[in-house]
Amino acid sequence: MKRILFVEDDLSLINGLSFAVKKQGYEIDVARTKLEAEGLWPKGKYDLAILDVSLPDGSGYDLCREIRRTSKMPVMFLTAADEETNIIMGLDIGGDDYITKPFKLAVFLSRLNALLRRSENFSQRETELNSNGIRVRLLQGEVYKNGLPVVLTASEYKLLRLFMENPDIVLSPEQILSKLWDCNENYIDSNALTVYIRRLRTKIEDNPANPQNIVTVRRMGYKWNTGN
Repeated sequence: MKRILFVEDDLSLINGLSFAVKKQGYEIDVARTKLEAEGLWPKGKYDLAILDVSLPDGSGYDLCREIRRTSKMPVMFLTAADEETNIIMGLDIGGDDYITKPFKLAVFLSRLNALLRRSENFSQRETELNSNGIRVRLLQGEVYKNGLPVVLTASEYKLLRLFMENPDIVLSPEQILSKLWDCNENYIDSNALTVYIRRLRTKIEDNPANPQNIVTVRRMGYKWNTGN
């Protein structure tokens, strides 16, 4: 059974979403403060974290940064702010999705289910990828660069797998989005994809300003370059 960590201080929202999530067949642990969440998540294995951005004793952004130090589980932000800068910040620090308040319950559940489904789909094959000094242990969900571990978010990990499994093939943004996300999930757009790719490059490229692994093919898309 999937386990979810829900960090939110609004009691009415906690009650409503917790009931709906449990009806989906998931277990859920609730924390109402950043401090309470910090005591919960290291003790349990969670498949997804849902973080309110504004907490009484801190920020969901800060909590996400702490989670990303040791975990690549999917992170969804709940925020009352829909400004582009806030959205980009959430993605840059390791978030996989965001939803702005107020939102419809059906939309929330659809996106929650999609995050869990995508995370599960990308952990099924028992094999290993090696290219350009990058090693991905697919069964363990581990990534290494020149023998040193690299911590990736769920979205970064999925992107890296897609590129490395299709070496020297130009993938258009539309192809990438369709492979990683359901076609009817229009909330994921090319701007968000650009953020994910930039973030991944900072972790696997020797010089992110001049990428050699994930290269941009002008007016076509991106490809994993093996030098062929």
